[in-house]
Amino acid sequence: MHFHHHGYVSGDPRVQPAAGTGIDRPARLPDEVDVLIVGTGPAGMLAAAQLSQFPGVTTRIVERRGGRLAIGQADGIQARSVETFQAFGFAERIIAEAYRITEMAFWKPDPADPSRIVRAARAVDDERGISEFPHLIVNQARVLDYFGEFMANAPTRMAPDYGYEFVGLEVGEGEYPVTVTLVHTAGPDEGQTRSVRAKYVIGADGARSKVRDSIGCTLAGDQANHAWGVMDVLASTDFPDIRLKCAIQSHDGGSILLIPREGGHLFRMYVDLGEVAADDNGAVRKTTIEQIIAKANAIIHPYTLDVRNVAWHSVYEVGHRLTDRFDDVLPEERGTRTPRVFITGDACHTHSAKAGQGMNVSMQDGFNIGWKLGHVLEGRSPDSLLSTYSAERQVVAKNLIDFDKQWSTLMAKKPEDFENPSELEDFYVRTAEFPAGFMTEYAPSLIVAEATHQNLAAGFPVGKRFKSAPVVRVCDTNPLQLGHQATADGRWRIYVFADAAAPAGAPGPVVDFADWLANAPDSPLAATPSNLDRDAWFDVKVIYQQDHTGIDIGAVPAVFKPEVGPFQLPYLEKVYGTDPAADIFDLRGIDRGGAVVVVRPDQYVAHVLPLTATAELAAFFAPLLQSGARVQEFQNLVG
Repeated sequence: MHFHHHGYVSGDPRVQPAAGTGIDRPARLPDEVDVLIVGTGPAGMLAAAQLSQFPGVTTRIVERRGGRLAIGQADGIQARSVETFQAFGFAERIIAEAYRITEMAFWKPDPADPSRIVRAARAVDDERGISEFPHLIVNQARVLDYFGEFMANAPTRMAPDYGYEFVGLEVGEGEYPVTVTLVHTAGPDEGQTRSVRAKYVIGADGARSKVRDSIGCTLAGDQANHAWGVMDVLASTDFPDIRLKCAIQSHDGGSILLIPREGGHLFRMYVDLGEVAADDNGAVRKTTIEQIIAKANAIIHPYTLDVRNVAWHSVYEVGHRLTDRFDDVLPEERGTRTPRVFITGDACHTHSAKAGQGMNVSMQDGFNIGWKLGHVLEGRSPDSLLSTYSAERQVVAKNLIDFDKQWSTLMAKKPEDFENPSELEDFYVRTAEFPAGFMTEYAPSLIVAEATHQNLAAGFPVGKRFKSAPVVRVCDTNPLQLGHQATADGRWRIYVFADAAAPAGAPGPVVDFADWLANAPDSPLAATPSNLDRDAWFDVKVIYQQDHTGIDIGAVPAVFKPEVGPFQLPYLEKVYGTDPAADIFDLRGIDRGGAVVVVRPDQYVAHVLPLTATAELAAFFAPLLQSGARVQEFQNLVG
């Protein structure tokens, strides 16, 4: 962690100094805000956490409940989400308390006696080593708690405003064009309405989103036709894999997805309740917990389940629905105005819970829109940046729904209907990279370049997330994961992979590139306000091909050692050598002639270039960077 640059810190270094809107933050919801987020689910809380790092932006997040979520429905945490948690500083702690999935067992009818189930196969959860982070199970409520802690410790000192329910909104003109109507749901003002004016609104208010309705979006897709009972329980059972993720299929057509929960003892079962009649009219939702337990016992025969405590249960019908846009700009308005209202998570896309995707994809929605709003509102970037949100995330949601249709259909299929007996487990292994969160690939746009130079860094595909690899930090000789050093602070990353011939400081492409980056008027660093640290908007790191013993840090160009804080202290932790046991150049296919890899604030690769392509790098950033009155206003506000 980096925290003594403003002077000695004797307390918790995770608590950042209050700044900007965090100084004397009003307890009461203001009448005017820059961003109003509706809903404290995963998408809303991550967006708020990201925006909490922008002290010049007034962000508030409202929730109709009177307090924090006590027990959440979602629980599956994919590896891509844990990578994201690392950027927000709590991956290590949540891993420690979570259940870790390493294998999945597949149970099917015994060929010798189909009334009984037997273990038919096992599958390693990540046999290809897609990520250094694990696949976890942990209550959604704990995820929200960690984001809440991050917000509270941020410069803005953000906290949710509980007890406000969204009623409606209107988009007009002026500096705060969105007028939002809320009603108090708790406290002395319960039942009273009030209005808040906002520059932008994020709807993170779930599948029954009123924000979505207010901008004329509807969920379209398949009607629900299959029902599942879900229960979190404590039970005594002789089923041997009760602490292992399992797909269980019985001869009579019923199936179970078993998910062990964190903390031991507790586990979740998704229990197949069968096809839903067209004229059911929601009657299946009245299925009792006793009926769900009885169905589970029938499916796992000859084993038995004696439920001693029910923490939570519900019944839901699988439907796959998607909105055609994720903001308030109608198709005929595209290019004529930029959006003011955005929707995220279940407000945009609904699907089954059994692939563990809802919370994970929703959080990436929040990450995507959060940094973009921060950049626009600070004056770093033009409004046009905001149009990329719907364009990027709608495609991701469509791919998710297509995947989930296949997975949920297979889970509901009778064993005797499979042409190949191993079809379910084969699909699970074959598609592992998608549910893990690593198949997202953004198309070329304002913030994703064409992959013209992809051969220079084959392991960092343009448009996909930046995949970490080991390096050794030169100043303290610590072996580290390069990607783990990127925090969710809203900065672009520029990774400079040095050419082979030149050690640090000797003339060559790296030194020439460093000189351009530090001094050229068309360098992206030139846009950084003069009264901020040189690395305030761009985090520039250099990785040399030599190991750390062959690098003279004193000779490393100054742009890789920026002077930061009020005392202008050289920041030495941005200079790396290779790890001889795991050379990043080999692991990620980086050309030995060197390369530049540009990474967005949400950890996706935006560009790969040669060290000599300074004009191309300048051209990429030119439409993304601006200065002017709003930037100066921000500078004055946060000091």
